[in-house]
Amino acid sequence: MRQSIRKRLSIIIISCSVAAVLLSALLVNITITNTFNKYMEKIQSQRNTRLVEYFQQVYKSDGGWNSTSGEEMMHEAYMSNYCLSLLDDNKKVVWEMNHEDIQNKNHMKVNGKEETGVYTSNIFDIDVNGKTVGYIIVGQYSPVLLSQEDISFKGQINRSIVFSGVLTLMIVTAISLILSKQFSEPIKAVSKTSVSLLKGNYNSRLNVKSSIEEIRNLTESINSLGEKLNSQDLLRKRLVSDISHEIRTPLNVLQNNLEAMIDGIIPITTDKLNSLNDEVIRFGKLLNNLNSLKQVESDEIVLKLGLVNISELLSSVIEDFSIAAAEKDIKLFINKSEDRDFVVIGDYDKLKQVFINLISNGIKFNKPGGTVWINVDSDEDSVIIEIKDNGIGIKKEDLPYVFERMYRGDKSRHKIEGSGIGLTLVKKILTLHSGTIDVESRENKGTVFTVYINKNN
Repeated sequence: MRQSIRKRLSIIIISCSVAAVLLSALLVNITITNTFNKYMEKIQSQRNTRLVEYFQQVYKSDGGWNSTSGEEMMHEAYMSNYCLSLLDDNKKVVWEMNHEDIQNKNHMKVNGKEETGVYTSNIFDIDVNGKTVGYIIVGQYSPVLLSQEDISFKGQINRSIVFSGVLTLMIVTAISLILSKQFSEPIKAVSKTSVSLLKGNYNSRLNVKSSIEEIRNLTESINSLGEKLNSQDLLRKRLVSDISHEIRTPLNVLQNNLEAMIDGIIPITTDKLNSLNDEVIRFGKLLNNLNSLKQVESDEIVLKLGLVNISELLSSVIEDFSIAAAEKDIKLFINKSEDRDFVVIGDYDKLKQVFINLISNGIKFNKPGGTVWINVDSDEDSVIIEIKDNGIGIKKEDLPYVFERMYRGDKSRHKIEGSGIGLTLVKKILTLHSGTIDVESRENKGTVFTVYINKNN
């Protein structure tokens, strides 16, 4: 049978509370009853001691026993619901009370029933000067003699226990409903939002506030998941659109020119054929980029590890880009900290690809007359490379997605040739090297990429 979390929590809390209250009430009742009985037994023991001492004094004052010795105690015994019998040293009756008189008087209502209990008696020696001179028999109904007031007192205690138990259950029930709501409402909202995200509504968000850390973390995680799913959905749509555009453009150029040549509109010349061949090459590069993207997605990159000097690697990359930078009037500067260790364990070719992509971006998205700075430093654990330019920068809203596949930011950046997977490959390669990369950028001010490569992977 399906139940809501609130109902299930309420049932569990109330059931545990009922069991706890009943158990507590039972233990309290047993404890009070035992304590009360021990108290009454103590009172009776003191009474019996007092009776023996009294008859000792009577014997001493009278010099022996007679039919009136201590008979004034009969009235007290009768009023206190016990029976007395006085015996001499030969256990012959001096005088005695009829216990049936006590029985007729001692009818009490216990749990709504008339009861007198079982008659029990105890005999006590009366010693004077170390010699037993007589005996006193004390008899009563039930081992512990309770008066009607005692019965009423115990009944009142039991009623108080029942009342407190009922009151406790009512309070616990109210608290359980409140607590179950505090737990269930956020979880219910999380469940509802999760279902909404599952159905493709990636804009669904939770506005639940809770003081419970786990629920707060769960809420934040669901909202973060929603944001990531939404961004991934937008990236997927953009990826499809970009790939479609990139494929359609060279195909349209080829188709239009070939049809024009077939119809005789455009003459077939070497220059025109070279132009069409350039489009075929461009199309081939696009397919190669898509294949690289496939490798990234399927974790097909395999590393060939060895010792790599990052300083020497960067010098090699800068030398390779010197002509391209000069053609665009871009200055390249490298700054290395003195007496530092720049050797890491890694794949030379893959790490070189990382810095080729980063430095080429610094040149590609820079302005004529701009500058690219490469700073190399290291600490005990890693080599730190900072690649900074003063180019067109990246918009703030695009920064979280620069490492996503096929993402190329705002439309102005589409004017510059590129596939949109360079930074995706960079991050993938660095991750395989247990490295990280951070980016900071301001639009029209420039961009800074900071790479951290562990010396010992």
